[in-house]
Amino acid sequence: MTDPGVAAPQPTPRRVLLKLSGEALMGDRQYGIDPEVVRGIAAQIAEARRDATEVAVVVGGGNIFRGVAAAAAGMDRATADYMGMLATAMNGLALQDALEQQGCPTRVMSAIGMNEISEPYIRRRAVRHLEKGRVVVLVAGTGNPYFTTDTAATLRAVELGAEVILKATRVDGVYDADPEKHPGATRFTRIGYTELLASRLEALDATAVSLAMDNEMPIVVFDMTQPGNILRAVRGEALGTRIGPEVPE
Repeated sequence: MTDPGVAAPQPTPRRVLLKLSGEALMGDRQYGIDPEVVRGIAAQIAEARRDATEVAVVVGGGNIFRGVAAAAAGMDRATADYMGMLATAMNGLALQDALEQQGCPTRVMSAIGMNEISEPYIRRRAVRHLEKGRVVVLVAGTGNPYFTTDTAATLRAVELGAEVILKATRVDGVYDADPEKHPGATRFTRIGYTELLASRLEALDATAVSLAMDNEMPIVVFDMTQPGNILRAVRGEALGTRIGPEVPE
């Protein structure tokens, strides 16, 4: 059941999981990384961290390599997905560099072994980094093919005890239809997990939503292209669409 009203501001979370798509890092480019965009994202994360919010980040790799598209062109899907995991590592290193230029200590942790450039993902170590005030950038998804970075973000949020998943996108929430194809589409301020799954809305993949539902992990989908929105989302301000338990009638 959706709530047609305006979502009330949420209290500032103690620990959040920010999900950034690879496309978020390329700005107006057709592919690759836009350094100015990365610096802007890093500045917002660093400011939120100075507010004493613990921030973990899961980053995608679609700006460099998209496994599904490559598989459709004839490449083995598992191989393509592993290549996509390597792309997320490149994005993670770029974000780490930008964060540390902001004076924000950062650790990149990978689900697949890349010991020369990152730490292995170990849950207790990641929690300790967060407790010490470091931003933790999580790359290589779950370490397994056939799972999206949305699913990886949900899994890591549950493991690390985050209070909310913040999914930064190029649209300002979840709509009942594609707003680019249907100008009259309605944006939800709140929507339940079950309704999102039943409506087959493509805000997140079904595995991620099901995992979030099983663990009562709220998800906020918001527009990261508006200046300052990442910081506002991390601080707990009401933005976009909040996905959670069904709203009672």
